[in-house]
Order: sequence, then C-alpha cells, then structure tokens
Amino acid sequence: MREFPRQQADEKIMANIASQKKRILRTERERLENRHLTSAIKTYFIRLETAVKDGNAETVETEHRVLVSKIDKAVQRGAIHRRNGARKKSRAARVATGAAVDA
Repeated sequence: MREFPRQQADEKIMANIASQKKRILRTERERLENRHLTSAIKTYFIRLETAVKDGNAETVETEHRVLVSKIDKAVQRGAIHRRNGARKKSRAARVATGAAVDA
C-alpha cells in the first residue's frame, strides 16, 4: 500500500491546474459561509432558550421568529438540508411553547 505524506497544519495543498485552484478557493469560501449560517442558528437557538428561561413571552416570540427566518435562509442557500431545517424549526417551536426538549 502506498503512503502519502501528511499535511502540515500551516501548509496548504494547492493544485497545479488553474480550474482546480479556483475550485479550492470557492469551496473554502462556501464552507465559511455555511459555517457562518449554521453558527448563527445555534446562537439564536441559545437566545431562544434563554428567553424561555427568563419567561418573557414577547422576547420568546421575537427570538422564535428570527430563528425560524435564519433556518429558512440556511435551507434556501443549501447550508443545511431541508429536513434538518424542519427538525430544527420543530424543536424551536417546542422550546417556544415551553415543552420539554430532548437533548
């Protein structure tokens, strides 16, 4: 079996073909954008849970609305699968109504 050298942490492997160089750069850009969207969803979910714990119904409503909007945008852009988005929205609705959440 052939062994390949391991990539150093600070070393980036770059292709020799121009179209592949562009593809690598585009993939990295897309990965960071997807990461930004999924991270925002997690942040807004934590904000929703905090609002539920505080008991402020108006804040819960606004946080839930913003969270559902962020999930829909992430699904539309392809950052998360639509079933994963539906599952997250369902979980957010349970939390917003004060139901117990499976962890």
